[in-house]
Amino acid sequence: MKYLTLVRHAKSSWKHDGLKDFDRPLNKRGKQDLPLLCERLIQYQLFPDQLIYSPATRTRLTAARIIERLAIPLPNCQDREEIYESSAETLLQVIQQVTDQTNHLMLVGHNPGLQDLGNYLLENRSSVPHFPTSAVLHLGLNIEKWSDLHRGCAHCIRLDYPKLHSQHPFNDTHPDD
Repeated sequence: MKYLTLVRHAKSSWKHDGLKDFDRPLNKRGKQDLPLLCERLIQYQLFPDQLIYSPATRTRLTAARIIERLAIPLPNCQDREEIYESSAETLLQVIQQVTDQTNHLMLVGHNPGLQDLGNYLLENRSSVPHFPTSAVLHLGLNIEKWSDLHRGCAHCIRLDYPKLHSQHPFNDTHPDD
């Protein structure tokens, strides 16, 4: 069995006129949510063997904090330009190229691609009704090789996002409860 954790970047700013979408930084809420996102990843013990992320500014900043807090070795982390504004199909192709020595992959990227990929992989296609910024979707995959990734091969282990923790950041609330 393989594990895939999809993470949507922290909330980004729209207040810089003329700034390209690719270059948008995190906004105040994104900067506040990011440490809590990292703490939840630690709490849930989601330590990947490999991390792949979009090089867009908001995603790179999110990934950098995750890499630092989870102490992921830098050689196991890479930015992939094709993840920016990618479809589920492109993300699927990127993941299918991952070396089979990797048992747990974390992908930090953007919507709608991440949410579409989650719905494609899940047995129940409606399992990801909402995937806001700083959301985490942790999947168990019924495959032995990444190249075998296909529709319906996953089951949801955890779906988590900031508003689930609005009053108590580290409560044990789980969407399946």
